[in-house]
Amino acid sequence: MIGVDTNVLVRYLTQDDLAQARKVDTFLSEAIEAGQRLHIDDIVLCETVWVLRAAYRLGKPTIVSTLDRVMSTTLFSFNDRESLRAALAEYREGAADFSDYLIARRNAHAGCSHTVTLDRSFRDAAAFQVL
Repeated sequence: MIGVDTNVLVRYLTQDDLAQARKVDTFLSEAIEAGQRLHIDDIVLCETVWVLRAAYRLGKPTIVSTLDRVMSTTLFSFNDRESLRAALAEYREGAADFSDYLIARRNAHAGCSHTVTLDRSFRDAAAFQVL
């Protein structure tokens, strides 16, 4: 298995730099031909959301759709696909960042009863307790 960095995933998704996109596309094609799985860490997905929103100015519906497609691709493995899907669903409907929902999911998976925060936008979210 080979890990994928944020810049590789973003280049694959945006195809905005032709030379780099060709390198990434070739790499992915070769991985598929070789039957190689590629791993995308949770942090890479969080960074990707930030880059797509901040640098590319994509809206939440486009980002959610993009992440959903990435998570549905069998070429890629993830730390915990179910937690990522749950965090993505919460991000789709919620006011916070994808990373916040993923943090709460990872904390719950680690046995935490809830996640404390100072962010008042979570006052109605069951996974969070606002201090």
